[in-house]
Amino acid sequence: MDRPELTVIVTIVEGGAALRRCLTALAAQADAPSMEVLVPYDSNLPGVEEQVQGWKGVRALAMGTIPVSARHEGGQHELYDRRRAHGLRHAQGAHVALIEDRSVPRPDWARQLVSAHRRSPVGALGGAVEPRVEGLLGWAVYFCDYGRYQLPFAAGPRAHVSDVNVSYARPILESTRSLWEERYHETVVHWAVQQEGQPLVLDPSVVVEHGRVHIGLRAAVAERFHWGRVFGYTRSRTDSGFSRLVHAAAAPVLPLVVWTRLLVQRLQRRGRSLGRFLAATPAILVFLVAWAAGEATGTVTGRSV
Repeated sequence: MDRPELTVIVTIVEGGAALRRCLTALAAQADAPSMEVLVPYDSNLPGVEEQVQGWKGVRALAMGTIPVSARHEGGQHELYDRRRAHGLRHAQGAHVALIEDRSVPRPDWARQLVSAHRRSPVGALGGAVEPRVEGLLGWAVYFCDYGRYQLPFAAGPRAHVSDVNVSYARPILESTRSLWEERYHETVVHWAVQQEGQPLVLDPSVVVEHGRVHIGLRAAVAERFHWGRVFGYTRSRTDSGFSRLVHAAAAPVLPLVVWTRLLVQRLQRRGRSLGRFLAATPAILVFLVAWAAGEATGTVTGRSV
């Protein structure tokens, strides 16, 4: 069997209607390259085989039971990481893309992705993440997670690209395999890519829309804390003791620094969504405080949960 030009790994976060919407968008890709779509699932996700039946080129990948609690935000994050890793292990494409089921690729997404890799032969290439959200809490979560990937922006190297819309050339996947084979950490893989002398490139032509079901304030704060803790933990594994101390000490000022950076991003985008950003600022600041507390906890303890 010939290697497909593109493998798309869909990480299930919500499932159900979100997964159907994502698969529908992938099936409707215009002038798409040869493509396979992989949907990894574990025992916490019953019925996935039935959900993907009838979708051409889509394959469900059974993972069995993973001894991680899905009731805890830290455990949920680990499940997502392990689903991504399982998909990466089975991917056959010359280029491999990661998206979430909450990501809705635009009709030219696959074609633009492969074209972007040809124009800029780098290891990791990210794209735009456009908002598909409702309510101020939804906007606050969006700005915290994906505001830096909102259009418009110019193509070029960046310090970060998002795992809800990122793709890798086959060689860089193989060279970083030991880092993602069991559990994929976006930051760890991307730091390694940069250490190999390859930039992370962001391209505005590769676009997904991203949204999620309604989330309450309490759940969103808990999520921010635990996801910040995962980030602090992953960084602490390579930090020196002094660097960990500096990062932990910076936690009190981190929310204001990040909020200022988010505001600058709005201004750089010609004021796009500035009104929503300002209206959502109280929730954004609460989320940033929760993240900073989680990041400091993960940094000091060296544990993700």
